[in-house]
Amino acid sequence: MTQKRAEPSRHVAILLSLHNGAAYLDAQLASILAQTHTDWTLYWRDDASTDGSKSQMRTFAEGPGRGRCVEIANRHERLGVAGSYAHLLDAVPDTPYVAFADQDDIWEKQKLGWAVKEIEDATRRHPNGTPLLYCARQYLTNANLTILQKSPTLRRKPDFPASLTQNIATGHTVLLNATTHRLLRNNPPPPSILHDWWAYLLTAAAGGEIIFDNRCVSYYRQHAQNTVGATGSFIRRAVAACRRGPKAFMTIFHTNVTHLLDQPENLSPPALRLLQDLAAAQTFPARLSLLFRYQNLKRQRFSENVVFRLWYLFADQE
Repeated sequence: MTQKRAEPSRHVAILLSLHNGAAYLDAQLASILAQTHTDWTLYWRDDASTDGSKSQMRTFAEGPGRGRCVEIANRHERLGVAGSYAHLLDAVPDTPYVAFADQDDIWEKQKLGWAVKEIEDATRRHPNGTPLLYCARQYLTNANLTILQKSPTLRRKPDFPASLTQNIATGHTVLLNATTHRLLRNNPPPPSILHDWWAYLLTAAAGGEIIFDNRCVSYYRQHAQNTVGATGSFIRRAVAACRRGPKAFMTIFHTNVTHLLDQPENLSPPALRLLQDLAAAQTFPARLSLLFRYQNLKRQRFSENVVFRLWYLFADQE
């Protein structure tokens, strides 16, 4: 008698960090509970909230989410967004998929199902444990969930050189496979980098695949308490970038290069070569030559890329 092959697990560990998110938390939890993909566990921690976030989450865990929520409570101090998600990544057990959730957004009912299906399709293309990261577009809304616009589409396929210039992996849309989770475990992001960009950087640096879904999978609230907001307006993005200035951006850029070079065991040969060349390019002629040699070291839009290249060539790197 032929034994039927067991279906691979489709279990998703959803990671949620809370910090004073009481105003919008219930709506986010309801949208997770409404997912058409029902094979999930919600791992959460409270990052030193001073409002009712923790009690709301415990009420959910003891009620509608009973048996599907696990509190990670071995650290009680404020870790910040990146530190809190890094701690969650370290704490959760091995699982086929890991998703990030924010406390104030709302998911489409098919969000997890779409993401798991895309990762499964990519796994068939890469059967040998290749790192995979799924991310997607969102509806940008105001605090009351009135849709303002859709987040931008991509102009070009994401790859490792592009990942150094810009993050396209919005955290609450991200799904990781187990290989990418292992890359992130005990490997926190450098200062000023959030968990989503770090996951994108590590996946791409390791020779993994970035899957970008042009469907809008969530409603991304824009409100005064956003840690990181979003805008589809090029003019607003340009003004914000100019206010931050080249020094802040290039400090982040070179910090990412340094932190990635510190872990050569996680780098594909092309990624290692690029990082070594970036670290060695200390003069204007060397930087100019590098931009000609690495044509994919660019941002998604032409105008943004012009600014990046000018900053890279001329900004003080000290």
